Amino acid sequence: MQSTMEGLIIYMKRIFSIIMIALLCANVSACKPFDSSKASTSEDSVHEEQAEEKKVKDNEEADSAKEEKEQRLSKVNVPKWSEDAVIYEVNIRQYTKEGTFKAFEEHLPRLKELGVDILWFMPIHPISEKNRKGTLGSYYSVQNYKEVNPEFGTMEEFKELVDKCHEMGFKVLLDWVANHTGWDNPWIENKDWYVQNTKGEIIHPPGTDWTDVAQLNYANQEMRSAMLDAMKFWVKEVDVDGYRADYAGGVPDDFWEQARNELDTIKSVYMLAEDEGNLNLLYKAFNANYGWELHHIMNKVANGQNNAKHVAINLQKTQEIYPKGTYPMNFTSNHDENSWSGTEYERLGDAVETMAVLTFTVPGIPLIYSGQEAGLNKRLEFFEKDEIDWSNLEMQEFYRKLIDLKKENPALWNGDAGGEIQILESQDNSVLAFAREKGDSRVVVIMNLSASAITSSIEFGDVAGDYESYFSEKSFMIEKSQSFDLSPWEYIVLISK
Repeated sequence: MQSTMEGLIIYMKRIFSIIMIALLCANVSACKPFDSSKASTSEDSVHEEQAEEKKVKDNEEADSAKEEKEQRLSKVNVPKWSEDAVIYEVNIRQYTKEGTFKAFEEHLPRLKELGVDILWFMPIHPISEKNRKGTLGSYYSVQNYKEVNPEFGTMEEFKELVDKCHEMGFKVLLDWVANHTGWDNPWIENKDWYVQNTKGEIIHPPGTDWTDVAQLNYANQEMRSAMLDAMKFWVKEVDVDGYRADYAGGVPDDFWEQARNELDTIKSVYMLAEDEGNLNLLYKAFNANYGWELHHIMNKVANGQNNAKHVAINLQKTQEIYPKGTYPMNFTSNHDENSWSGTEYERLGDAVETMAVLTFTVPGIPLIYSGQEAGLNKRLEFFEKDEIDWSNLEMQEFYRKLIDLKKENPALWNGDAGGEIQILESQDNSVLAFAREKGDSRVVVIMNLSASAITSSIEFGDVAGDYESYFSEKSFMIEKSQSFDLSPWEYIVLISK
């Protein structure tokens, strides 16, 4: 029995040994020597994957940047004739003693000599009598969109005026009031064409004191169609070249986009929006809007409340945020500013010429209002007859030289046709210095935007070189860093040789 048990024990030990040896062999086979070449290959694969992921990410970012850049490109057509143009605002009522199309026509040769290109006519339509303000009423209270104000003349006389303008090389913009009509406009019979209060009464534009006009309802498709039809009428039948849109921001963007699209099928038009806050209008509808912010900064600079740095910030911001190819209209006066805020002499004082030079040299299209070339120094009545005095054209030559400056130097042209602005560093907050360049054309502007004499150093860097002073017609050398002694409100405009 004992022998049997000992044999069994020996047998079990052998079995256990065999199992242990088998397990040990299995472990040894699993623990193979380290293969460095395979490890290296594995690391390379990881790096390749990471590189591919980075490439994909970079491509996505590039595509996103490209898409963002394309989104900033305006889709609006740019008429070739607008590239170096200057706008002149025509106030027919106050322009002559007669206040007619025919009387204004006599001034066309002088305006041709001045050099302006685009004649923007304030509204020429009949003015509503119901709820009229003053004796003659507001030009912007339209009684009929397809007729002319009989005080100004006949439809045939206006057509002749437009033809004459075209013969002489001018373009014609009509002032278009799309947000509201007068209270006795025939459209008023279609109550649903207008915005109403809870009592069902047609209202004047909310938030305004424009009680002489009624607010149109752009949710009504029939009204929209009628408005489009009226706008196309003047392009088709009278051959006007575009519109300045009054209170453009009060009208839906999609209406202006549709209007622009349909007008461009008739002829290539130019569109100016009386707006600054809604830059979306510049993507598919308008070529330019109003440079109100710069205008108000200029007023504050003249009164010592702002300085050159405020101007520079505005110019840089405008360059960054405007859809590419579009720009603001820059001005020191217009019909609203003159009548309600004061003449440029009231607001700008001794800085009048300096600010005018600024509007002609920074990016944007400049405006001259009726009478500025005659040194108009009175507020024109808005609702009454108040004739402009043309006896002394004291500023005609000054504005003619500014227009020549713009036209002769592509760096100062409008939109993509001109050069971007480069602000140059100055020691003094009252000194504004900048350069614009396009192709072989470069213009450098230096201004003392204060009522005090200043000595200041300006860093010109790569802008340094040989120039000609535009107004003195003398040679002018700019160093990379240079000090200037500037009189109050002095401006220097230098043109590359």
